[in-house]
Amino acid sequence: MKKYDYLIVGSGLFGSVFAYEATRRGYHCLVIDKRSHTGGNIYCEQKEEISVHRYGAHIFHTDNKAVWDYVNQFADFNRYTNCPIANYNGEIYNLPFNMNTFHQMWGVVTPQQAKEKIEEQRKQITGEPRNLEEQAISLIGYDLYKKLVKGYTEKQWGRDCKELPAFIIKRLPVRFTYDNNYFNDPYQGIPIGGYNQIIDGLLEGCEVRLETDFAKDRTLLSAMADKIVYTGTIDSFYDYRFGQLEYRSLKFEDEVLDTPNYQGVAVVNYTDEQTPFTRIIEHKHFEFGTQEKTVITREYPVSWKSGMEPYYPVNDDKNQQLFVQYHEIAKQEKNVIFGGRLAEYKYYDMDKVIASALKAAKAHL
Repeated sequence: MKKYDYLIVGSGLFGSVFAYEATRRGYHCLVIDKRSHTGGNIYCEQKEEISVHRYGAHIFHTDNKAVWDYVNQFADFNRYTNCPIANYNGEIYNLPFNMNTFHQMWGVVTPQQAKEKIEEQRKQITGEPRNLEEQAISLIGYDLYKKLVKGYTEKQWGRDCKELPAFIIKRLPVRFTYDNNYFNDPYQGIPIGGYNQIIDGLLEGCEVRLETDFAKDRTLLSAMADKIVYTGTIDSFYDYRFGQLEYRSLKFEDEVLDTPNYQGVAVVNYTDEQTPFTRIIEHKHFEFGTQEKTVITREYPVSWKSGMEPYYPVNDDKNQQLFVQYHEIAKQEKNVIFGGRLAEYKYYDMDKVIASALKAAKAHL
């Protein structure tokens, strides 16, 4: 008889939620992670008494009350509302595109004036958009595209917008109200004290082994459990049988500043082409901090190479076709459950990962 019912590879949200659901039903789980901490990309570390989001800004938002109630079992959430701003060569614009943005851009005051301005500029594109640039202009017009989409997107993807496929941008939300709330979801906030407490609560009662790489000790680790929950990259699970999936990566550069308030908001997007980073995060504003110092993080997109942290899947036709091949053989596995952004090769918001893990737990436990 094997020692564990489930070997859970990865302690991010998918793995941790599944572990919690399995443990409370009486199953024994071994959770492993190759990093030196649990929590995957929602991990926070303390600097200057500030919860620093180690792998970029994580703002919890959902329209799913069941998921909202679920996470609130493990932490108290504050009332943080995501209201990022864009800095284009020193010009400041509110995001998402709303009446404040349009007033800052054109001096318009009424929704009708803003609609007319956008409509007039959208007409520059006739016929089916051939690339991301044409797609964006057909949705929001040239001015908004030039100052708020073009530079940011090209830095994010490392390619000219004329070379990127149109389908990357299906829609660009435009609001004709003076509302700076980035999300439409009714539930939104940040756990007071950071995300680690949620993961700690989910993994209570599980054996956890850190700095343990499934790929290096696969045979030994697999032999320890009846079933595997795998949240790593799906192509590496199959030893890149069909080839390697591509990602975009990120580099984070922290700085502690001897000032109580650097930028007055948690997230500033730098949308010009010259600034090498895409955004600066000032972490204390996630929790309305009043500490004497502040911690900022500059976020740089990086071309991904094997061995680097994979962040965003490159969802072009070539990679999607490759993923489908892996997905087809994964479906035939009797004792392996694949889940999470790396195993499913998709961009996932936190609430969707939790819902997906709860669905998997219901189906398999």
